[in-house]
Amino acid sequence: TFMILGNVCTRSCGFCSVMTGRPLPVDWDEPERVAQSVKLMGVKHCVITSVDRDDLEDGGSIIWAETVRAVRRMSPTTTMETLIPDFKGEWHNIDRMIEAAPEIISHNLETVRRLTRQVRIQAKYDRSLEVLKYLKDNGQKRTKSGVMLGLGETEDEVLETMRDLRAAEVDILTLGQYLQPTPKHLPVVEFITPEQFDFYRERGLEMGFKYVESGPLVRSSYHAERHLF
Repeated sequence: TFMILGNVCTRSCGFCSVMTGRPLPVDWDEPERVAQSVKLMGVKHCVITSVDRDDLEDGGSIIWAETVRAVRRMSPTTTMETLIPDFKGEWHNIDRMIEAAPEIISHNLETVRRLTRQVRIQAKYDRSLEVLKYLKDNGQKRTKSGVMLGLGETEDEVLETMRDLRAAEVDILTLGQYLQPTPKHLPVVEFITPEQFDFYRERGLEMGFKYVESGPLVRSSYHAERHLF
């Protein structure tokens, strides 16, 4: 997994250990460097993610698209998954990602509706769903989203979230256990049993997800190469 656009995020989500603050200026050489690294390491399936860059007019979408194109140019057989921010729901920025055409575009919903304000402070539940639906409606073949469990959500809320993601025509779902990165972050309310994770996987497949990764150790990029189907 490659993280682009620096290591300082403009958002302050309650689950994430990435530093919050004023990011450094954009490094326009980054796409080429990432592509060179992918080629050097012979990466077959590349997962790219980024911090949120709400400080930038384009939300970082130009660097994002250029990175996908640079990898494609230098390593044409490498497949890509891009785990993108919501770009504040600004469609022209999301269009850049659709035009760059990675094999999978992923955007994580992270938690259920009730807990979104607490967990993803500057994000919006419905906006994330709208981003995922927009991707699908405008030609992205494979979309993916991830949800963390153990933050205090109920089973009914998890199933409602899964239904909402299917209504947005999301193809791939990951469900994993939330773990507290530092004492300053949100506490773990519950450790979900493997049996419960299995239950969610079965329900997800019944709902129509093409692929569901569901287990305590699952993260967004877990077995990412399998999701190309």
